[in-house]
Amino acid sequence: MAASPSMIAAVEALWRVPRPGPDNLLAAPAFVALSEVCQADYGGGKPTFALSTALRSLGLPCHLPADRADLSLDPVTAAHAIDETYRRKTTLRRHLCPLDLADDLPALSFGSARVAQFDANELARLFDAPRLSRNFPKQPIDARRLAQFHWLVVEEVIEIDSLPESRTSPFLYMNLDRDFGEIDPHVGRFPAAVEAALFFLLLAPWERWSMMQEVDWRGFRVPWIHTMDDDLFIRPPPPPSADSLTLEPWIVQDNWGEEIELERPTALHLDDEAQSGLALFTDSAWRQLVSARSSDLFETPIAHFLVRAFLADGMDEVMAHMTAIEAAVGLEMDHKKWLRPKPDPHKKVSSATERVAARVAAVLNDRASVQAYKDLFELRSTFVHGRAGLQKVSTAQRVMARGLARGVARGLVDVALKGARSRADALGDLLDQGVQYL
Repeated sequence: MAASPSMIAAVEALWRVPRPGPDNLLAAPAFVALSEVCQADYGGGKPTFALSTALRSLGLPCHLPADRADLSLDPVTAAHAIDETYRRKTTLRRHLCPLDLADDLPALSFGSARVAQFDANELARLFDAPRLSRNFPKQPIDARRLAQFHWLVVEEVIEIDSLPESRTSPFLYMNLDRDFGEIDPHVGRFPAAVEAALFFLLLAPWERWSMMQEVDWRGFRVPWIHTMDDDLFIRPPPPPSADSLTLEPWIVQDNWGEEIELERPTALHLDDEAQSGLALFTDSAWRQLVSARSSDLFETPIAHFLVRAFLADGMDEVMAHMTAIEAAVGLEMDHKKWLRPKPDPHKKVSSATERVAARVAAVLNDRASVQAYKDLFELRSTFVHGRAGLQKVSTAQRVMARGLARGVARGLVDVALKGARSRADALGDLLDQGVQYL
């Protein structure tokens, strides 16, 4: 399909509007004429805000500064782009996540995600730099500086509404007869596709690889996400600044021995095992995780809390790791004895803490993890209940909480892949295996 002759003619007329354009573009005769053509050709009402949004991304000449006139697409190409936008059913949504503080990481590709370092031209293409420049001509994207960092790029195809205005201004089409203060407990801080990719990466033993545990056990941080839709009716966010990431001075000598001050990313250094360890995070491993997460074992918010711990700081991080363990291998019957099977084969293991500790040890095949979990649970309880005598949480305790949570989540993937069972049966088997470690 292609734009109609009337569409092309209307776009050409709008392209001839002199700079700086009308005070109110939406009321300008040329804009109104194009809006009416769109309504006649595609239906769905007048696309006032949607059309204005698309025109900015296409480089409407009267909206661009005189010295950036080269950013504008020619009117015929712009007309065909509007036509294509009207007819599309889906949008490609790309989440660009800087891995701040990352050491030298190998390139990874799994599912619809990848971890890589891109040169300035590649990164500019991922950000759709020309489109950003048309929308924000005074805020150029500094692809050269941003290209110094590693990136997690996650793409997903999203079905979109056929009404252009609902894509540009979805809040205008929200159901007002609802509780706007309600909380969806399953929604995380980041988009679900990004959190899924982060969960996969967080199954790696970053806390073991870290050479700077007292600074941070993580191998990277994700301070923000830049999300781009290829739907022209959705306005892109402003380009990010490299100054929002962690850079440090770097002094080098030129060919004449003169010192030059440059900059480079600050890194949380990892040991040599990280390279070979991350090489195991393949697309095949991703597919296994997807399969495991479809099982009953992952019906609880394990991934939510493991990612939450990564994003949190201080005691909130430790608490999230402990909650991730509870979500992974805890059952309601641990706290409610009347729900346990009759007769109870583990009647002597009465406390919920011991039952969870036994399952942790079974998943990790590690007797020492029983006491580690109990110590951390006591720390957690002292904090929650405001008991006196709570000391500062040491680096060793912080890393231990992360290691247990990560190990249990990773171990449950292996358990899930052994075959379909109910969660209660699978955790019952783990309790059977783990009581020997108590």
